[in-house]
Amino acid sequence: MTDKIDTESFKGLDRLRELRVNHRDLDYLIDKLQHDPMIDQLRIRRLKKRKLLLKDMIMTLESELIPDLDA
Repeated sequence: MTDKIDTESFKGLDRLRELRVNHRDLDYLIDKLQHDPMIDQLRIRRLKKRKLLLKDMIMTLESELIPDLDA
């Protein structure tokens, strides 16, 4: 008797975990850099854009993992 495991759903969870860690790390970095007067504001804006992109990717992946109730 062999049980088949759906590895595709685990790949989605691994990717989601990776994105969340990256988002948290960027949040920490941005917060730290904002308190340093010598940091270029353009760099901070770019990091914030990247953080927003990660947030969008997280939300998209989370919505894909939620089962469709109409099915």
